[in-house]
Amino acid sequence: MSRLPPVLQRLRFPVIGSPLFIISTPKLVIAQCCAGVVGSMPALNARPAEQLDEWLAEITEALAAWDKAHPDSPAAPFAINQIVHKSNDRLEHDMQMCAKYKMPIVITSLGAREDVNQAVHGWGGVVLHDVISNVFAHKAIDKGADGLIPVAAGAGGHASMKSPFAMVQEIRQWFDGPIALSGAIASGGAILAAQACGADFAYIGSPFIATDEARAVDGYKQMIVDSNSDDIVYSNFYTGVHGNYLKGSIRNVGMDPDNLPQSDPSKMNFSTGEGSNSAKAWKDIWGCGQGIAAITEVVPTADLVARLQREYQQARAALSL
Repeated sequence: MSRLPPVLQRLRFPVIGSPLFIISTPKLVIAQCCAGVVGSMPALNARPAEQLDEWLAEITEALAAWDKAHPDSPAAPFAINQIVHKSNDRLEHDMQMCAKYKMPIVITSLGAREDVNQAVHGWGGVVLHDVISNVFAHKAIDKGADGLIPVAAGAGGHASMKSPFAMVQEIRQWFDGPIALSGAIASGGAILAAQACGADFAYIGSPFIATDEARAVDGYKQMIVDSNSDDIVYSNFYTGVHGNYLKGSIRNVGMDPDNLPQSDPSKMNFSTGEGSNSAKAWKDIWGCGQGIAAITEVVPTADLVARLQREYQQARAALSL
């Protein structure tokens, strides 16, 4: 049995919605939390930086109102994703906003920072760090992270090439804290499989892009509905870090998804200043995971979570026969 901090013990359903760059906003986060799963968003989605204060206030107030109206089914907590890479020139400001609202969960990406972890612990929060290998998992825990998000093969956006079974197995040999597994999880059966291999939670992103509340253009949502794993390409060309993208979106900008050049990792840049092309690249090239064949229509977030819950219970019942 994993050691879970109190904030992660109260979930009605073992799912954490992953932070979706550009796409996650208060509308989606609130819908996720009210449906019973952890909602999250990248701090960098709030532009300009001052908007983050407004968004955190909006989410906090909406979830408090939900809890008051639904005492028997309180909202799940929400999380903010912080890119701790050295090029993120907003980190200090955004961490101050997280401190102001005493964020219960902070998800850190692209580098483990001891000072960031200590700051979150200072206000009583929990840090989950996403990793693409057992080596990076060790580094994250050594620097004070509370839990891990193994980003396995098939995950949308930045992802590892490692099997989810291998990643969780290796991490569980030495770590008994919270694990949220990421990688092509788009059905209730896959959520149960994540738990069966040793994870506490499923970390789900791509299915939430195809929801009414997601800030994605209609073409993006429909391409997810119309695509499957054969329509995903794994490349480091756009950010300097390998990730999974929809081939159709690459063709739409006049490029050949099967013949993309390699990029230097030093290209990675999360600066928000003038001249940064990071946001433009992510807007035009659509990240997506390999599990999307399970997504057949664009639906409200509540309906997606309800489907996952039904499938999860059906999978458990089938295994008990």
